[in-house]
Amino acid sequence: MTQTLKTPETSQANRNRRTALVRAFTEPKGFGDATLRNPRPDAIELLGGIPDPGLLPTAELSEAAVRVLARPGAPALQYGRTRGWPELLSWISEREDVPVEQLLITNGGFHGLNLAVSLVVERGDPVAVDNPVFPLFLRGLEISDARVVPIGVDSKGLDVDHLEEILRAGQRISAVYTVPDFHNPSQGSLSQQRRRKLVELAEEHDFHVIADNPYREINFTGAPVDVSAFNGSDRVIHVNTFTKTLGPGLRLGWIRLPEELAADAIALRSRQDSHTSLLVQAIVAEYLTSDPGAFDRQLARANQVYAGRARTLVDALDRELPGFFDLQVPEGGFFLWPRLQDDSIDADALAASASRHGVEYQRGSFFPSGPGTDSDRRLRLSYSNVGEDRLDLAARQLAGAVAALRAQ
Repeated sequence: MTQTLKTPETSQANRNRRTALVRAFTEPKGFGDATLRNPRPDAIELLGGIPDPGLLPTAELSEAAVRVLARPGAPALQYGRTRGWPELLSWISEREDVPVEQLLITNGGFHGLNLAVSLVVERGDPVAVDNPVFPLFLRGLEISDARVVPIGVDSKGLDVDHLEEILRAGQRISAVYTVPDFHNPSQGSLSQQRRRKLVELAEEHDFHVIADNPYREINFTGAPVDVSAFNGSDRVIHVNTFTKTLGPGLRLGWIRLPEELAADAIALRSRQDSHTSLLVQAIVAEYLTSDPGAFDRQLARANQVYAGRARTLVDALDRELPGFFDLQVPEGGFFLWPRLQDDSIDADALAASASRHGVEYQRGSFFPSGPGTDSDRRLRLSYSNVGEDRLDLAARQLAGAVAALRAQ
């Protein structure tokens, strides 16, 4: 038997070896961990879709935790079933009007997206995605080495007519990804007519829809979002989260699955991390069920504040920079998506100048999934975690940044 001797050089090479999957990962462009860096104390940061901590039910969750941990045997500190905590599943089932058997609790929304991709996207498959898009989803697609097929987004959401055109021209896809309500970054919502047509196309052309809906409850219209087209379809994986309403640190969400995929999702999850923290699930379930109206009251209070901040920022930008942006007041969500009207202003130079003047935001150029958008002329401004006085100041400082550019 021949024995291969390891030299110091080969041992070092083995230690430094990276798998093909990891080598294929792209460098982040201002998103994810880059956004969650230590904040600048000298700047107003309009960067991330972060809920205001003062609008989260911290006291109620704390009280719920005490009650959960006082239960005999501390069941929330044990192992649990992969699908999720029964009381939480029942609450979601009733609210969503879907069977418990079609639900799976997840570690937040992005985990739900990852599971959805793993369930319906073969390696190398084409996947149609929003253009512009939530950039972290494109990173999630790298796990499956999927090929991106960009589909434009306008004020009524995903351009379903364009999707239909390319499908009828012979384009095959395994899935469509879209943020249907209060879109990140473009603010718009998918109309009911487009929702129905999207589901019809999925049935006709044999693909799944991954509907990513983290902002649906951040709704300023007063009318509930109608998700029946998604929850009633056997072609839609509906991804939801408590991240924007109860706090991202909980890492708690759920997906509604077509009946045919539910067992596969459980099997996949059981081979990964088994289940979401039972303690977190139990605390949230206790909060949601001990006072049945608490969640909706909390949403109403938060949405009143977020709507006021959105209007304040729009008004301040109109006042400080009249005619400089094309912008609309959002009907929900955490973002503005203003377009630069002055073609003489370089968008990257403006971002750098704004940073020097104490305002940080996401550049629109981070968001395209392909050609054909005006994203490089846009800014994504998050107002969710910034008070109205600071939003007024941000607009003034942004005006100073523009004046400094024009003076060069």
